[in-house]
Amino acid sequence: MQPRNALQLLLLIVSISVTSASFAKVIMVFGDSLSASYGMKVEDGWVKLLEQRLADNSTGYKVANASISGDTSGNGLGRIKTDLELHKPNILILELGGNDGLRGHSPKLFKSNMEKIIQQALSKNIKVLLLGIKLPPSYGRKYGKAFDAVFIELAKNYPVTLIPYFMDKVGGYKELMQLDGIHPNEKGQPQLLENVWPYLNNMLTK
Repeated sequence: MQPRNALQLLLLIVSISVTSASFAKVIMVFGDSLSASYGMKVEDGWVKLLEQRLADNSTGYKVANASISGDTSGNGLGRIKTDLELHKPNILILELGGNDGLRGHSPKLFKSNMEKIIQQALSKNIKVLLLGIKLPPSYGRKYGKAFDAVFIELAKNYPVTLIPYFMDKVGGYKELMQLDGIHPNEKGQPQLLENVWPYLNNMLTK
């Protein structure tokens, strides 16, 4: 092959790669420590496992993990606009609320923050997958019930897909939790992915 032809072929390959990357669909995970691989290697977290599954299934989606440990819904509201503009997602996986509950924040304020986050995503035609979180019984039945109701009301009032309990089959199982009893360990991460996948997969195919 002549040098000139080889150069043209290389430029064509680079052009195709850049174009493909530019048109890749994006799933942005917007959460707290449950999605930020707290207490473990990033590659062991459920978000990284999701990224691998998407690739294995040739979905054409890539993952942007915009999760920050310790974030509340208020923190999320403060940065959602920037992250949406940065990552330009087609789907938003919204996983916030645990820190609001653990800090005893008002369910009314929590709902207001989440509504504003959801509204910003929907205004850009971004599909929203909402991950429900439940509080430990020690926080009181009344408060826990009010907290749980926020997710139900959000799913009722907005066109979002709700996973009732993101930590299903993980929370409360000591062998799947870190010593703090709050964060799943490496063994619990595959189940978190399985909790998310059926809902997300349905959104990918629509």
